[in-house]
Amino acid sequence: MKNLIQKSERLHSLDALRGIMMLLGLIIHSAITYGSADYGGAWRLKDPLTTHFTNDYIGLLIHVFRMPIFFLIAGFFGALLFYDKGTLGMLKNRFKRIVLPFLVFLPILNFFLIVGFKYSMGVFDNDVTPFLSALQIFENPLAFIPLSTFHLWFMYYLILISLFFVGLGLLFKTAPHVSELIKEKFSIVIQNPFIRLSLFPLCSYGVYLFIGIARVETSTSYIPDLNTFLFYSSFYLVGWLLFKSKDKLDSLKKFDWLSTVLAIVLFTVQFFNYNSLGFQELIIINSLMGWLFCFGITGLFIRYASKHSARMRYISDASYWVYLVHLIFSAFLPGLIVDYPIPSTLKFLIVATVTGVVCFTSYRYLVRGTFIGKFLNGKKYATKKSSKMKQAPLG
Repeated sequence: MKNLIQKSERLHSLDALRGIMMLLGLIIHSAITYGSADYGGAWRLKDPLTTHFTNDYIGLLIHVFRMPIFFLIAGFFGALLFYDKGTLGMLKNRFKRIVLPFLVFLPILNFFLIVGFKYSMGVFDNDVTPFLSALQIFENPLAFIPLSTFHLWFMYYLILISLFFVGLGLLFKTAPHVSELIKEKFSIVIQNPFIRLSLFPLCSYGVYLFIGIARVETSTSYIPDLNTFLFYSSFYLVGWLLFKSKDKLDSLKKFDWLSTVLAIVLFTVQFFNYNSLGFQELIIINSLMGWLFCFGITGLFIRYASKHSARMRYISDASYWVYLVHLIFSAFLPGLIVDYPIPSTLKFLIVATVTGVVCFTSYRYLVRGTFIGKFLNGKKYATKKSSKMKQAPLG
């Protein structure tokens, strides 16, 4: 019984971690509009009146650890589905929870995202009718067809990576002795903080050398990018193996605070010296920093978020919806407040706060107790009003 309780608690922490990583996308997309760096085609919104490098710092700091941790946790839960529900059970779950939402929401979001971005960019370029100009693009019916995966790129790659690991998992099922040996060696590595912070960064260093770039950019094309696939697959793999050694999860609490602080220090050094660092120096820092963040932040969630929390569960449930729709407001709001005579960071906080309030409010009243909530999370929660009606005595 004790072991069952511990297992359940650990899943609470990882579920919370997954939800928070999804929500941090809202912070990134609110911050970088007010950063001083040029993000090129990856993010074309740039407030023409006020920017500051601190907003770049915030956005890039989160970007460094957010998706690696997300794919690590995705690998853990992917393995849980594969081994607990079987191959068909996992495929069915991933189809319902990832593939269908991707196919349904991408064309819907496409319209609002194009209007939002075109509107704010029009305002930034002093267009006198920015909203009408934004709508003109849809005079061509083909504009309704999404040509990019936008911020849903991670869902696209999660689908591809999940399918790849299903095949890999089936392959290793035919060689149980090899699978058991890998599990045994991984367990030794994962519970020793010095070994894991030597071996995993070394593996990432090899990946960086192979792909030949120091930073993996977001790929929103339908044509799979090998660099993106390989990079995030490496974190998914560790998460998959971590499930096989889930009894060693508590070992991630060793040096969790120290790992996180060291990762922030490394990021800060790199941030202020990026242009003066060579390729080898960059990939060494990135390799070590990435895993310090992964193990440090995961350890912190295991330490502080292992017990069930109704509030954290609510946030985790809402995170999927918030992530899907938040970019509409992150793109549209900067155009509305461009003329506000306030510092860039305050604008960033306004965009983030308003976006968060709108997204969570819409989740509460339009999603959680409806078929949309069931579609996204597999469960439709009863509203407080309906719950009271059910509890009311008859007659």
